[in-house]
Amino acid sequence: MELSYQEKLTLMKLGEGKKLKFEELVEKTGLEQVAVMRAVLGLQAKGLARLHEKSEKVAVLTETGKRYAEIGLPEWRALRILREKDKVTLEDLKEVLSEDELKPIVGLLRKEGWASVRKENGKLVLEITEKGLEAGERPIDRALKLLAEKGTVPLSEIGKLVPIKELKRRKIAEEDTVTERTVEITPAGEELVKKGIELREQVSVLTPELIKSGKWREVEFRRFDIKAPVRRIYPGKKQPYRAFLDKIRRRLIEMGFIEMTSESMIETQFWNFDALFQPQNHPAREWTDTYQLKYPKSGYLPENELVERVKMAHEKGLAGSRGWGYVWSPERAMLLMPRAHGTALDARQLAKEVEIPGKYFTIQRVFRPDVLDRTHLIEFNQIDGFVVGGELNFRHLLGILKRFAVEIAGAEKVKFLPDYYPFTEPSVQMSAYHPELGWVEFGGAGIFREEMTKALGIDVPVIAWGIGIDRLAMFKLGIDDIRYLFSYDLRWLREARLVW
Repeated sequence: MELSYQEKLTLMKLGEGKKLKFEELVEKTGLEQVAVMRAVLGLQAKGLARLHEKSEKVAVLTETGKRYAEIGLPEWRALRILREKDKVTLEDLKEVLSEDELKPIVGLLRKEGWASVRKENGKLVLEITEKGLEAGERPIDRALKLLAEKGTVPLSEIGKLVPIKELKRRKIAEEDTVTERTVEITPAGEELVKKGIELREQVSVLTPELIKSGKWREVEFRRFDIKAPVRRIYPGKKQPYRAFLDKIRRRLIEMGFIEMTSESMIETQFWNFDALFQPQNHPAREWTDTYQLKYPKSGYLPENELVERVKMAHEKGLAGSRGWGYVWSPERAMLLMPRAHGTALDARQLAKEVEIPGKYFTIQRVFRPDVLDRTHLIEFNQIDGFVVGGELNFRHLLGILKRFAVEIAGAEKVKFLPDYYPFTEPSVQMSAYHPELGWVEFGGAGIFREEMTKALGIDVPVIAWGIGIDRLAMFKLGIDDIRYLFSYDLRWLREARLVW
């Protein structure tokens, strides 16, 4: 039978005492508590020792209780003043009581029958009673004295004097559980000790020094059981959702996409709506569907040439369109708002400069009024992107979207439904099947309308999409409530794993 160095030493010390308290065994071996416990459990598994545990609920004196043991309970300190003056006001008791003790003191004195209470000139006056003059030691005083002497007293014993609830209510004591452990050597263990145990120095690593000196022949190498249970360690790591976003970003860059970035989450309505050919009277621009900034209220428009083309698209139309047929307001376009969708960055990039053919994406925090539930947030992340090129069509768009849902989100089932967006035609809605939630809509897509792209200076097709990346993360992280992505639940933060 192979024993480790710690097991041998522990067994030898047990052989001397037959049955020892765990603390005594730790002292005799000189080992750490964890090492002794591991050795005892190992010996028990081999039938050489037995570990006995006995748990008991106890009352433990608190810091407040220690203070009361030294200076007396509040009612006794108040009674001493009453015995000196016969009657006092609450102001008089401030000399011996703290603010927290003063609040319940009238009730305590009346409950014990030590004082009567009346009002004089608008002030509460306490007057000592006969019972107060004759007051002697009570059960709670004996309980406090007992706790002060021992520090820890079994509930069964303290309960004969005062219920633990009363002691906890007055912050004199707290309830706890203590476990007494004793270790006993078995007959098999005694037999092994009698035969003699060779206790050699134990090492964990074979070092060059041990080899050179030849000492490796004299030492005992510690054996490691890689299947033995150990305390789980949680190393530092990225927040699970943050790691998911970084993984998505890396995947897209590996696929040849160029990332679009923005330092601000605030946009003018021009970039959020007007540049996307969304009319200024569209209901999605009202307070029920977007947030607005109170201060500052307005921003600035870009260069006049671009603004004039966008205005023309809205009022009279471009690329054979008749436009929306209303008078476009630059003041409305200058209003500031928290970004409602990442598509605003698509418009900025198209107006600025793009490679043709080219692929672009952005991951942005966006804001929309909504009712919070397991699939909706008012502040969330969205991944937007577009591909620009002369030969693109709707089939290319559906292929990209399906690849997103299957390869990146891990959805097993995907479906597309016709939809409408002011800035794309044709348009499509994407849904993926979640095992707990069923079909979940996670984005919209389409081909940007020529009224939009030509106003921004682009003459070739542009396919684009906007995806609720938070909902995709639910698939990868195996959760059924979107709010958990931003949870402070330490257990989930430690154990959540991305599945790719």
